[in-house]
Amino acid sequence: MGNINTIIFDLGGVLIDWNPRYVYRTIFDSEEKVEWFLQHICTMDWNEKQDEGYPIAKAVEEKIAEFPEWEKEISAYYDRWAEMLGGSIDESVDLFRKLKEETGLKFYALTNWSAELFPIALERYDFLHWFHGRVVSGEEKTRKPFADIYQRLLKRYNVNAGEALFIDDSVRNVKGAEAVGIKTIHFQNPQQLGNELNKYLLL
Repeated sequence: MGNINTIIFDLGGVLIDWNPRYVYRTIFDSEEKVEWFLQHICTMDWNEKQDEGYPIAKAVEEKIAEFPEWEKEISAYYDRWAEMLGGSIDESVDLFRKLKEETGLKFYALTNWSAELFPIALERYDFLHWFHGRVVSGEEKTRKPFADIYQRLLKRYNVNAGEALFIDDSVRNVKGAEAVGIKTIHFQNPQQLGNELNKYLLL
């Protein structure tokens, strides 16, 4: 397990706390209404299209045309998107810092994120500038778990899949990485991540 020379981090859910509920809990008066809206109107599938490069303004316009009675609530999704960022996941960032300071590994970010919104994160989180490189889905017009986005990172930064370790909180995205030969950790919490990194003799 000691042949890892590269770690690839997902961002949202691993290093950054992002959750649309932070906004919609201020709009709706019950958790049930929040969940209904996110499951039926502004869904994760819809958001992922923007992560894949679809223009936000066009997506919002089309969604409002589909559900005009929800115009105000739909508009809030991207108008108040910055409020969905709950801060860094500090214990995970501390692990990243420790790895960066104490190992000679290379570090890359591979994230499903709208290119229109990623600059907000770059300004807010200093640790995003610790990476040797980043691959952002919205800039690539593709996303995890599709094989081409993993392969682009490997090719662009001359990374050997068999010597890389990918960390993501999504089982779907972990399986996507495994399909192209990358070792993985399915992130559940920072303590579990630290334990898994110890198994790879990286901490």
